[in-house]
Amino acid sequence: TEDEIILFEREMKEFWTKLKSIYGTEQINQTLALRDSCKESIKALSEKWSKKLKEGDLMIDKIQEYSNEILQQSQRISENQEHLTEIKSNLNQEEEQKKDLTDSIQELKEELMKKKEIISSKNKATKERMERLCKSKVLFEERLGLEIRRIHNEQLQFIFRHIDHKDPDKPYVFTLSINEQGDYEVTSCTPPLDCIAELQLKVRETNNFSAFVANIRKAFTALSYK
Repeated sequence: TEDEIILFEREMKEFWTKLKSIYGTEQINQTLALRDSCKESIKALSEKWSKKLKEGDLMIDKIQEYSNEILQQSQRISENQEHLTEIKSNLNQEEEQKKDLTDSIQELKEELMKKKEIISSKNKATKERMERLCKSKVLFEERLGLEIRRIHNEQLQFIFRHIDHKDPDKPYVFTLSINEQGDYEVTSCTPPLDCIAELQLKVRETNNFSAFVANIRKAFTALSYK
């Protein structure tokens, strides 16, 4: 170090002072030349090691800088890994939700198809029943003095005449529809009949529609004599 060099130079001066008093000038000059050579060598060596020390410090600083950078990169990689794990988890959840939604949509489609088939079947049965009723129109008109009209909401209106002997043209009317269960349902009756619910229940049990219409006409006839 520099302190050691200064101490060494001081000791050398003291040594040369003592040496001068003991030896001659020529020897002293030779010794001085040797001393100067040693000093130059020591100075060169000192400069060399000082340079190497500085280079070593720079290298240590550089290594520390690289270490800090590697640490930061490691932290970023760890954070990115956690973020990727979170994204993957979210994607898995979304995939499960998508599958559940797809399954629900498929179930709804199947249920809708079943309902459509049921409705189509009921509509077909209703249409066929209405067609049979319409085909019976001529028979009812000829034998019972009955007029049948198709009105709104696929309903049939039955109009009886020639019931009241005092007023043969007076209409006795009931309206019939087929409900969602496919059963006959009287939606209106003029004049009202107390037995209409009983007759409606009976035709649902027997499916004898001709007897149902005939019984209603009998009830209207009985009502006209009251």
